[in-house]
Amino acid sequence: MSLADILEEAASALPEDAEQIRPANGDPFLLLEALGGATEAARRVLAWVLEREASSGGELALAWLDAPGGAEVVGGLDESSLGKPGRKALRRALHRLRSQGVALPAREAPAAHVSRLPQIEDEISAAYVSAIDPRGARLVYLVEPNPSGGARLFEILLDESRGIVDFDLYAAGRSRIRRFVRDAVERTRFPAVEAPPEAIRALVARIAARHPVDRALPRQFGEWRSKVAVEGQTPGDLARAALSIADDGDGLARAAELVAKGSIGPWAPPSSDLADLAQEALERQADTAAEEADDAALWRELAEPLFGGERADSCAQRFCESAWVLWKLGQEDDARACLCAAQAFESGAPGDNPVAVAMVEVTLSGALDSLRARAAGPEGA
Repeated sequence: MSLADILEEAASALPEDAEQIRPANGDPFLLLEALGGATEAARRVLAWVLEREASSGGELALAWLDAPGGAEVVGGLDESSLGKPGRKALRRALHRLRSQGVALPAREAPAAHVSRLPQIEDEISAAYVSAIDPRGARLVYLVEPNPSGGARLFEILLDESRGIVDFDLYAAGRSRIRRFVRDAVERTRFPAVEAPPEAIRALVARIAARHPVDRALPRQFGEWRSKVAVEGQTPGDLARAALSIADDGDGLARAAELVAKGSIGPWAPPSSDLADLAQEALERQADTAAEEADDAALWRELAEPLFGGERADSCAQRFCESAWVLWKLGQEDDARACLCAAQAFESGAPGDNPVAVAMVEVTLSGALDSLRARAAGPEGA
């Protein structure tokens, strides 16, 4: 991100300084002059940029060292208000001052406004992930202190097949952000549960790596990717490491029951594929004597085209991540059942997997019944 772009974000985040930031149009020397030289406003802007993007903050600090009053701004900045990357960038600028033989100015005590700013943490301080909806999408939330005060919340819609579907960033007071999160946690359908921030960031990174190449990522996601997407263990990985599962068939039976009840899945392919499959299944059964028709055999036969190949991998990941949510909701037996289902999708054929067969039935039975009813009517006859 260019210095001009990051300063535009600073203008939005620091409304009290916006009238001085925007006319400078990204020029560090005009900006320092507009902020009044070695003033508290200049320190506030530099601190915000260092915290938001350390490389741009370091660029701004080094430029200001060559401007009248800039050394006083850089030398008077309080390191303790910055995260680790920002402190490193500031120290590089201070080292340049010392290497030029310039004595650092005495640091002034921070003004009252700055003293009320929250301590900026290096890492995201809270994270949540929702249950997965029937289509296969889930929301994750990342909450962190806002350098300009209050808090900010990243809301990201993830899908194993569709990648990063949506990305939003909200800045508000901490109490308002807390209410937003509480509503997400307490909702009846697809509630969110807390997870380690690093695990949520790993989940975002994994989904981003699978994002379809023919569809652009949300614009804001590209700007914040390094903040919200870092490789590591996802919540599902943590659930798998913490919960032992028995290979006795009971877990798969329970997972199939959850699918049949509509508690999990069915994460069906696109509707156009389903329509074709339902019509093909009906025609195939029409060639079979009524007494020999067997829907269960049909569901097993359709499991491979519906949930085989790459879709089997997506299903395994979704069941694994669902295990974390169920575990944190206190449904440990159901969480273990989901891990059994994930293992079955990873290691066996969908037609031999009772969970995959249940997903086919939930996905296609309604469409098949509708086609049969239509075929039995006057027009069908």
